[in-house]
Amino acid sequence: MTSPTIPRLAGGVFSQLDTDWARLCADSDVQAAVADWLMADQLADSVATVADAGVADAWARRLGPAQLLAALRPGNGRLGDDLADAVLRALLRRAAGRDRSATLAARIVVQAMIPAAVRMARGQVRPFGGRSFEDVGHMTVAALWSVARSGTIHPRPGRPAANLALDTLRHLCAELSADRELLGDDLAAAQMLPAPGPGPLAAAEAAEVRALAAAADLDAPDHDAVAVSEARLDLLALLLDAMDSGALTAADAQAIAWHYTGTPVPDAEAGARAGVSAGAWQRRRSRAVGRLKASLRTAA
Repeated sequence: MTSPTIPRLAGGVFSQLDTDWARLCADSDVQAAVADWLMADQLADSVATVADAGVADAWARRLGPAQLLAALRPGNGRLGDDLADAVLRALLRRAAGRDRSATLAARIVVQAMIPAAVRMARGQVRPFGGRSFEDVGHMTVAALWSVARSGTIHPRPGRPAANLALDTLRHLCAELSADRELLGDDLAAAQMLPAPGPGPLAAAEAAEVRALAAAADLDAPDHDAVAVSEARLDLLALLLDAMDSGALTAADAQAIAWHYTGTPVPDAEAGARAGVSAGAWQRRRSRAVGRLKASLRTAA
C-alpha cells in the first residue's frame, strides 16, 4: 500500500528523510523488528487489516515500516483515528527507551509526522529576512525528534499526534525566538555605534552659522569654546533667520540664545551686561519667544 505523501523541496531535509525511509522499508532486519513490536503490542491484526497485508499464515512477518506508516496515516495522510493513536502511543513508549529499538521507533514517529512538520516549517518562515525554509525544516525535525524521544507524550491524555505536534511547535518557536533575540542583540549593538561625522557640506554650513552667530553676539558669554551641538546650531540658524526677517532684534535673539543653551547665562548676569534688571531681561526673553513663535506660525 502506498503511503500518502505531500510535495517536498527537492534535495531538502524532508526529501532526505523520504530517501532514508525507503532504505529502512527495504531492510529485512527493520521489518522483522517492526513485526515483533506489533505482535508484542497486540496491534498486528489491526495494522494488517489497514495495510491489506493478507491473511496467509506468514502475514505477520510481512508487516514492516511501510505498513506501520499506512496505519499511522489512514486515508488522508493525517494521524487521527483510534488505531493511529494506539500505534503512535506504542511507538512513543518504545522511543523513550535507551536501546537501538528506541532510535528506530523515534525514526518511524518522525516519518509519520512529516506532513505536520512541513506545515510547521512553512508557517515559521518569514517572507523577508530570517532563516530559510531548509534551515527551519532542519530545526523542526530536530525538535520533533527530541520530543519523540522525551517520553512525555504517550502518558498524556488526548490525541498523541496533536500533543506531539504542539510540543514540537513550542520547541521550534522557542528556538527561533532565541535566534531572533540573538540577532536583535547584534542590531541593538549596531545602534550604539557612534554616528558618522558630518560631511564637508554640513561642516561648512555649521561653520557659517557659528561665524554669523558670533558676529551677532549670540554666543553665550565665556562659553565660546564649548562644543556646539546640532540642536544648538539649529537654534542659532533659526534666530539668525528671524533677525534677517525683522521678527527679532539682536537683543531679542540674545535673550533667547543666552538662555537656551547647555549652560544658560543667569538672568542677573545677562541683565547686567545689557544694562537692565534680571526681571526686565526675563520679560524681554518671554516677549522674544512669543514673537519667534508667531513668526514661525506665519511662515508655516
